[in-house]
Amino acid sequence: MRVLLAGGSGQLGRELQRCTPVGTELLALASQELDLRDEAAVFAVLKAAEPEIVLNAAAYTAVDRAESEQEAAFAVNGLGAANLARAACTVGAYCLQVSTDFVFDGAQSRPYLPTDQPNPLGVYGASKLAGEQLALAACPEGVAIVRTAWLYSASGNNFVTTMLRLMAEKDKLRVVADQIGTPTWSRGLAEALWRMCLVQPKGIYHWTDAGVASWYDFAVAIQEEALACGLLEREIPILPINTVAYPTPARRPAYSVLDKTETWAALGMTPPHWRVALRRMLNEFRGL
Repeated sequence: MRVLLAGGSGQLGRELQRCTPVGTELLALASQELDLRDEAAVFAVLKAAEPEIVLNAAAYTAVDRAESEQEAAFAVNGLGAANLARAACTVGAYCLQVSTDFVFDGAQSRPYLPTDQPNPLGVYGASKLAGEQLALAACPEGVAIVRTAWLYSASGNNFVTTMLRLMAEKDKLRVVADQIGTPTWSRGLAEALWRMCLVQPKGIYHWTDAGVASWYDFAVAIQEEALACGLLEREIPILPINTVAYPTPARRPAYSVLDKTETWAALGMTPPHWRVALRRMLNEFRGL
C-alpha cells in the first residue's frame, strides 16, 4: 500500500507510524509539511505522491481555545478535511478521516450509534462535524469517518500524561465525575485504522477501547496503575466533583459513549477494556 498520512507529528500520527504494516510505503507529513488549509498545496502533494490511501490524523484539538478561535478550528477541521477528501478523490485514493465523540450533545443515556443525529455543544465538535459532512460530500464513495474519544498516548500532552505530572506535583486533585465516555489508547486506534485501510469500508464508524468511565474513574485508575508499575511514589487523594465546579469555555457532553458494535464486526477486531490498554501504555511510558 502507498499511504499518505496527514498529521504525522501528532500523538495518533506517531502511533500510526509505529505500527505501520510490513510492506506499506508510508509518507507521513506533519502540519508544517502539509497545510490542509491550502487547497492548492494539498492537491499538488497528493498528485505527486499518488497514494492509494490517505489517512487524516491532523486536527485542531484545543477544545476550549476553539471557542475564541472559531475560524482557525473550522479552517483545519472543516475545510482542511474537505480539501484532503477532494484531493484523495481526484487521485482515486481511499480516504480515512478521524473525528470525535464531541459531535454529540451527550443528552441520551445509551451509547451513540454512527447513525444517531449529531448535535455538537461547542466549536470544536461543530468544526469536526463540518469536516465529516464536507468530506463525505466531496467523495461519498471513497471516504470513511472514524469517530473516537478520549485519546491518549505515551507521548504528547493528553489526560494521562497531565495526570501523571499533577499527581507527582500536587497533594490532592479534583476531577470531574459527571462526564462519561471511554478512554482510548492511540495505539489501539492506530491498529484499527490500519485494518480499515485493508477492509476499506465506507461511511461513518466508531472506535474506542471497551468499557466506560468518568474522568474521575480514569484518574483513579491512572494513579492505581502508575503506583503498581513504579511510575508514582506516593498516593494522593482524588476528589470527585461536578462539571459546574470546574467551568471551562467549551461545554462538553455529559455522556459520549460510542457504540462500536458495527465497527468491531466489520473489522473482525475487539479492543481490550480501557483499563487493560491503560496498563500497557503506562508500562511503555515507563520505558521511554
